[in-house]
Amino acid sequence: MTAARVLVVGAGGLLGGAVVRELGRRRVPVARARVPWDDADAAVAAVVSAAADVHQETGGDWSLAWCAGAGVVGADQAQLDAEVATIARVVDRLSAPDGPRPRSAFFASSAGAVYAGSDAPPFTERSEPRPLGGYGHAKLRAEAEIARLCPQVRVVVGRISNLYGPGQDLSKNQGLVSRLCLSHLLREPVGVYVSLDTLRDYVYVDDCAALVVDALDRVDRLAPDEAPSPVVKIIASQQAASIAHLLGECRRVFGHRVLVRMASSNLSAQQTRDLRLRSVVWPELDRRSMTTLVHGIHATTESLRGQLGSFTGRAAAR
Repeated sequence: MTAARVLVVGAGGLLGGAVVRELGRRRVPVARARVPWDDADAAVAAVVSAAADVHQETGGDWSLAWCAGAGVVGADQAQLDAEVATIARVVDRLSAPDGPRPRSAFFASSAGAVYAGSDAPPFTERSEPRPLGGYGHAKLRAEAEIARLCPQVRVVVGRISNLYGPGQDLSKNQGLVSRLCLSHLLREPVGVYVSLDTLRDYVYVDDCAALVVDALDRVDRLAPDEAPSPVVKIIASQQAASIAHLLGECRRVFGHRVLVRMASSNLSAQQTRDLRLRSVVWPELDRRSMTTLVHGIHATTESLRGQLGSFTGRAAAR
């Protein structure tokens, strides 16, 4: 990394935690912001305070990795609006004349949400975003807020495919791979509300984190006049898999058929059948080996097994 330190917002989440680990592996100093997301004023103050501390400690030689995201598909519009408003207020403070402005920034967005209604897959960074629901529209609005940091800050927006792996928050309405793994461990069926021929791109969290750090490093090395607006980069495995194929890979790992019940949901209107993705921006970053679904499913299952074992042990102790 070019910058002396990276401030990771959302370090306690699935992506943010993996980005922290990846930066640690590369011996890049990391700062974290403890953010009370349920209080907008306190959240803005926490991020800005952390940015001010890092800015002072490094003399302005720092980067921002925004990996936080409270909203999901089907989230309440008020929650989505509040999240975008929080991002806007943070940008206001960072971009002020005396604000603690980073030299570069990464912002995590959602490829599936913004391209859900787009035409002619596979979708690339050149495809016109066409969200089908409030979550996708909120992501585009958030991207526009982050864009206000340019050109003083070199910004890369990572439109990430279906992220999965150890550490996923199962309290959110997301994460089919993790839910299938949990279904296996609990011997409970999981509801699927899209057709089994639905195509998605599943990217393992450690692969994603490595791409995030590489993209941040890449944008940081641009000259200021080379980045008058954000660079949009799709971050994905670029290997689409149908739900049926995913279930088959789960069966290989689990050794038995997955318990699935086909369900209905009003969220299906926000889902498209074909969400193949291909990146044409900085393709050199994508020339790497990616974690296979079988290995990713196994790692996710073992992580969940450990969590369930820890929870059971604590319950028995009480």
